[in-house]
Amino acid sequence: TLLATSLCCDEVNRSLTSKLTEVFGQNFAMGGLAGFPFGGITSFGAYSHHIPKPGGTAVMVFAPHVGVDATGVVGKVDRRGMPNSGVCCGSACAALGLCKELLKKEPSERVCPPQVDFYDAQQAWVGQALLPNAEEVINASNPMAELPRALFKSQKEAVEKIITRAAPGNVPDNTPVTVAGGIQINTPAGTPDFFLPLMLGESANHRHPRKRCLTRCAP
Repeated sequence: TLLATSLCCDEVNRSLTSKLTEVFGQNFAMGGLAGFPFGGITSFGAYSHHIPKPGGTAVMVFAPHVGVDATGVVGKVDRRGMPNSGVCCGSACAALGLCKELLKKEPSERVCPPQVDFYDAQQAWVGQALLPNAEEVINASNPMAELPRALFKSQKEAVEKIITRAAPGNVPDNTPVTVAGGIQINTPAGTPDFFLPLMLGESANHRHPRKRCLTRCAP
């Protein structure tokens, strides 16, 4: 089995990566800020060609993340060597701040800044991806708890589109590709992190991607 992950580049998420590699071995990392699969179609195509043959299988895990600090505050985490807890996920919170400003404008003017700056292109994309679900987050009883769920929706859509376009012709015929998605929950040092599973799906027929089905698990 060859593992691929799409997890945020924040160092607090490496414990999940370590646990997964203990089970599956090497990891093909597709993720960037907030856990979005910024490696895209090209990286999934390359990953597909690395699946062991014959008889190999593929597993992809994707997830946004959120912290819970020592006092129970959602959206913050206690980091090693820092006197106070800080925001987690910082990229997600920055994107929400942008969306709040955009929602003050008329609907026709709610457009994220164009992604012209190569040096911060990922963050621009996170804001754009969050915007359709931003009001749901802002109006939630606990916005920081709702934020990763909103990002999960966008990431699930992205992962499905990438696989639909990249798997045919790249993933070996009849090779199972299992996709697991959820939310990483980061906790203070000395306590275990958690993974909230939100979907699990498998595909084996890549010649007919429309027939592929990702089944959602009840949270």
